Amino acid sequence: MAGLVKSFNIKARDFNHAGEASISVQSLLKSMNYNPKLIRRIAICGYEGEMNAVMHGGDGFLRIEIDSDKLVLEVSDSGQGIEDIELAMQAGYSTANDDYREMGFGAGMGLPNMKKNADQIIVESEKGQGTQVRMIFFIKEGDMPA
Repeated sequence: MAGLVKSFNIKARDFNHAGEASISVQSLLKSMNYNPKLIRRIAICGYEGEMNAVMHGGDGFLRIEIDSDKLVLEVSDSGQGIEDIELAMQAGYSTANDDYREMGFGAGMGLPNMKKNADQIIVESEKGQGTQVRMIFFIKEGDMPA
């Protein structure tokens, strides 16, 4: 059971507010005095997940669950889903359209960056059914608030 849960809405294709949910999570963890290195890893994962939801997903949410032994970051959307998760986890693979590439997105590093920075990642998706990404960060000595 989570000690603290905060959830933030993500609106599909809303680039004016894209990144706000992950910044809110980062600010929350800073205010709680978590280790900056842990906060950075979570912020990277939050931003990558949020941008994937904005670009590829339908509306969704970003949620952080804070427990004494772990933090769980979840990004969920009701979009088109991921047809081949294994392929999507490969660095450089992208389904971003030309418009998103012109904005500087679509390098194919979203899921690989999440996998690299989380202690554990679980991606659940089906084509046409949306996507849920859960990232777990285990609390180690030195990560806890001072």
